Amino acid sequence: MLITPSRRDLLLHAGAGAVCSMLPGIASAAPADPWARAADIARSVKPPVFPARDFDVTQFGAKGDGTTLNTDAIAKAIAACNAAGGGRVLVPAGRFLTGAVHLKSNVNLHLKAGATLLFSTDPAQYPIVFTRWEGMECMNYSPLVYARRQKNIAITGEGTLDGQGSAEHWWAWKGPWGGTTDHGWREGMPDQRPARARLFEMAEAGVPVEKRVFGDGSYLRPAFVQPYDCENVLIEGVKLRGAPFWQIHPVLCRNLTVRGVDILGHGPNNDGCDPESVDGALIEHCVFDTGDDCIAVNSGRNADGRRLAMPSQNILIRDCRMKQGHGGVVVGSQISGGARWIFAERCVMDSPDLWYAIRFKNNALRGGLLENFYYRDLDVGQVGKAAVTCDFNYEEGANGPFVPKLRNVVIERLRARNAVRVIDSQGLPGAPVTNITLRDCSFEGVREPSVIRHTERLRLENVRVNGALVDKLQ
Repeated sequence: MLITPSRRDLLLHAGAGAVCSMLPGIASAAPADPWARAADIARSVKPPVFPARDFDVTQFGAKGDGTTLNTDAIAKAIAACNAAGGGRVLVPAGRFLTGAVHLKSNVNLHLKAGATLLFSTDPAQYPIVFTRWEGMECMNYSPLVYARRQKNIAITGEGTLDGQGSAEHWWAWKGPWGGTTDHGWREGMPDQRPARARLFEMAEAGVPVEKRVFGDGSYLRPAFVQPYDCENVLIEGVKLRGAPFWQIHPVLCRNLTVRGVDILGHGPNNDGCDPESVDGALIEHCVFDTGDDCIAVNSGRNADGRRLAMPSQNILIRDCRMKQGHGGVVVGSQISGGARWIFAERCVMDSPDLWYAIRFKNNALRGGLLENFYYRDLDVGQVGKAAVTCDFNYEEGANGPFVPKLRNVVIERLRARNAVRVIDSQGLPGAPVTNITLRDCSFEGVREPSVIRHTERLRLENVRVNGALVDKLQ
């Protein structure tokens, strides 16, 4: 279904959400210098502080032998820490097998050097909770680390969270991945596709979330780390390995810090960090080596995203390294609630298996208003497809009644040493991508012409392609 101008005018602000940030110190209006707002984010987003009390999980019966199931012992340590007014729950060196870990307010789960939380591959160890799965709310398996409506929580330390995702555990539930069976699924095996379609139908029909019950027999893989509707969240220093699904997935959180995290997961949909309907976030000094997008900003899918109407906003990404992944800094595709005021600076991206450095993806079934994206000082080595893409043809493409809107993207000092093409920007009829500025950028190794369709006001200011100064892209 092609989008008409009348639909665009009617639904222009669908999913725009609230105008002002919920965090003090972040401006409610556009500053003369947009990067002044990024400085406000950096000042306003502050990690929680915890009392100087420690609760060692071994004092509650936990054993780091790799075989004893420690779910109850860890839960008791968290409960005791919370009841005492907060502090650190310590995981010492060792391999601590566990099921779902549910954090409570004022608790810092701290993994010391040599500590591994080894998550069980038994789905029965993950009770049904209120969660969001691919942008839709439902009752499903608990994420491996989960919190809902908690305040002042953290996961810190030098240790490792190991989800044990593999072709034998979790990943095969995806079904065929990109038309292949690389992750364990074989014809005749059960997979998530029927349940995924059922969840889509429930969300579109407005079925109450409490009645969207999945879990056993549905094969919807749980997220790895998901703080849900939490305030003052810190994830710092730890390593994530073997994710079943999305890795760090904060939903509806305020005041989020993700710092110095090392994320490695090449399974299906192993996105690195997906802040969804988050207000006020600082993501810095992290390493992403992923099986899907490295960072993907989201805000709910289709009817569920429009129902909640909570955009992701006021997010600063800086000093991160992106290796393998579909995109480095990505917005979408579960973006029906909108997104705005996203900043990225001083990031390094480099891999033949990194498809795009900067990626926007949306369509006419999701819609949403996306505006005010500012990126600068990005060092891009090799990307497999294009340095920048704005894709409204993603998945359902023009087949929907909602208008995707993307405007005001400014990219400064992006230096790509080996980019197949500079930009692939494809809006839709009646829904163009508008106001993209490339300033002081250079693109080397370009072998294919840019793709520019339904795109208005693409500006080039001091842009070089293969060493030549250009005023338009071929």
